[in-house]
Amino acid sequence: MLDSQPLDLESARYALKQFWGYDQFRPPQEDVVSCLLAGQDALVLLPTGAGKSICFQLPALLRPGLTLVVSPLVSLMENQVQELRQRQIKAALLHSQLSPQLRSQTLDQLRRLDLLYLSPESLLSSTLWPRLCSLNIGYLIIDEAHCISQWGVSFRPVYRRLGTVRSILQQGQDPIPVAAFTATATPTVQQEIQTVLQLQRPRTFRVSPYRANLNLRVQVTCSSAHRRRQVLKLIQRQGQSSGLIYTRSRRDSEALVDWLRRQRVRSVAYHAGLPPERRRQIEADWLTATMPVVVCTSAFGMGINKPDCRWICHFHAPLSVAAYVQEIGRAGRDGLRSQTLLLVSEPTGWLDPQDQQQQRYFAQQRRLQQQQAQRLVTQLPAQGTLTALQKSMPQAEMVLSMLHSTGQLRWIDPFRYVMTANAAPRPQKTDRSTMKSFIRTRHCRWRWILGYFGFASATFRCGHCDRCRTRAG
Repeated sequence: MLDSQPLDLESARYALKQFWGYDQFRPPQEDVVSCLLAGQDALVLLPTGAGKSICFQLPALLRPGLTLVVSPLVSLMENQVQELRQRQIKAALLHSQLSPQLRSQTLDQLRRLDLLYLSPESLLSSTLWPRLCSLNIGYLIIDEAHCISQWGVSFRPVYRRLGTVRSILQQGQDPIPVAAFTATATPTVQQEIQTVLQLQRPRTFRVSPYRANLNLRVQVTCSSAHRRRQVLKLIQRQGQSSGLIYTRSRRDSEALVDWLRRQRVRSVAYHAGLPPERRRQIEADWLTATMPVVVCTSAFGMGINKPDCRWICHFHAPLSVAAYVQEIGRAGRDGLRSQTLLLVSEPTGWLDPQDQQQQRYFAQQRRLQQQQAQRLVTQLPAQGTLTALQKSMPQAEMVLSMLHSTGQLRWIDPFRYVMTANAAPRPQKTDRSTMKSFIRTRHCRWRWILGYFGFASATFRCGHCDRCRTRAG
């Protein structure tokens, strides 16, 4: 923290120049910083590359106390902490992959840090939570807040418990502002983020996700072989430039890399099944262009700053429009023209059924989880603790998270719950139909995306997506 600095914009501009070397903020960074310095909650939606991180990193230097930054991925935390340390800002991270020695060192330094990056699981761990409750916390920041909606039910259920964190940490202290940051959130997801995090009269900052330098193209494929050939054509057209190919599964990523290598394309597979050291090495190789092509699952790329990524290919359609926009946003962060390609099966699925097969599989998995949660409702005490429940029910956190998402349960604090009397389950939303609508639209693809995220314009045409170019031709 800067010594003896008042919480005002003059101090913020000084810090911006001192630590980041910038003479002025980019819109709407100054407004977001001003909001946080005033102690207000905020919901901030800025497109990839728009400078979200400065909006909370800078106030953390001016406000007394430790700023907690809840982040979903280790690579994202490591990337940001490394950059902060290079700027001589006192930052550290905690995650499950740290060695016991590094973890112990970080815990001993908590009172001397400006920012601590950590996963939601680490935040509520038995070793860290008691320590945090004894510290002065300046801000609670939820980075990549769309994960609350995208992952908060079954994959990362701990996200549903974050709403009660503030009330416990600020007992006997000044109110702790909470701010949620993301690049993509529909109006419905924005409301879900506000509800889950219990934001108090938050100021909302929204910037259009439109990226004028990204060319969007959807290509229909009629077979697995045709799909692979389209990937190869894209890579060959891009020369030696760096890019990412997103697949839906580990098996798909490894199989595609095997095929690309036989075509003499230098590439590597990246997924959560790899050892942590191997994942870090792949990230480093891609950032330095030592390995230009990475075939990956959605675990790769979030928050990694590689300005000259020139293309993104989706080997399979993502499960949601939000995931699609997040992932294509990793291209062209330097503002230069970049290409995106989304490969989809022909609509009938007769010639290339893999898209429909995968969609049915994921839909079935969701239904099974929901059915399991409803069956277990009768076995749950009307109120209790997660820790006690997990002793007899290994899947307890997932069940409680799903019940919370449907309005049947309320968290008293991060560890204690109470069932909501007479609450009928709310139906859970899906994004399958909207992804299909995007693929099949005959209008400008960017216009469709803008409308989906609440920036509707009946006359907008980007002029450079496949739909606009077809009409122009």
